[in-house]
Amino acid sequence: MSLFDRAIVRALPVVPRPLVQRLSSRYIAGSQLSDARSVVARLNAEGKTATVDVLGEEITQPSEAEAIADEYVAALEAFERDGLDANVSVKPTALGLKLDYELCKRNVEQVIAAAEPTNRFVRIDMEDSSTTDDTLRLFRELREEGHARVGPVLQASLKRTVADAEALAGASVRICKGIYVEPESIQFRDDDDVRTSFVRSLATVLDGGCYAGIATHDEWLVEQALELVRERSLAPEQYEFQMLLGVRPELGDRLVAEGHRLRIYVPYGRQWYEYSLRRLKENPKIAGYVAADTLGRLVSGR
Repeated sequence: MSLFDRAIVRALPVVPRPLVQRLSSRYIAGSQLSDARSVVARLNAEGKTATVDVLGEEITQPSEAEAIADEYVAALEAFERDGLDANVSVKPTALGLKLDYELCKRNVEQVIAAAEPTNRFVRIDMEDSSTTDDTLRLFRELREEGHARVGPVLQASLKRTVADAEALAGASVRICKGIYVEPESIQFRDDDDVRTSFVRSLATVLDGGCYAGIATHDEWLVEQALELVRERSLAPEQYEFQMLLGVRPELGDRLVAEGHRLRIYVPYGRQWYEYSLRRLKENPKIAGYVAADTLGRLVSGR
């Protein structure tokens, strides 16, 4: 982490809320569903698809988790009305995982019930390591109950991930590096080790007949993924790349121009401020990138 990145993180608590909004505006669609719909429509026009995340991990009451589930249902209905190419990504904690496992499962099932009639996919996001076992349990139970258009996320920074990948044959799996800081006993800290785990995990899911969501902004990993795809003679409909809204758009444009599927992760919701602070603190490199990029746009008038 550079000195600039550290300085940005230390300054976050005293940064005025409007400036945080300005910093994050390129990376969060907005606070309302209408904001997400506009962003997804633009992405679709650029040949990209989307997965939409309703922000809200900070829930403390069952009613709040149920309200987020309702918002996902409204989003899915809006995408269908508008003819938009978008799925949804749900965070188990936002749907009540830390309050009650069965509450979370009911809420996820409500989202799935809204997604399935239109063949839309529900991605179950992976959060910190305290939720990993329950999140994978949730996916397994839903899959065993016949829900085919649902899939988990694996984080390459965790030492367990290759083993987890081996147990997910035939599923749709997103592979990412992982943003959470975990105990060193369970997490790779060296960047090269994380990259090696990413490639091994991706190869494992591909060889297990999985549909892979290759979620990275790391150009080296993109090239490694393309090599794995070529070695297995996979068609474009057998995998996709995934990126965060506003991060490395030039790399995403290149992938689309080369004929690869690209899905953009689009967060929106009233908790944009809490999400922005948490993500910037959790990933100082992104914090520095966002700040430098925003400063450049302000200076140049972009």
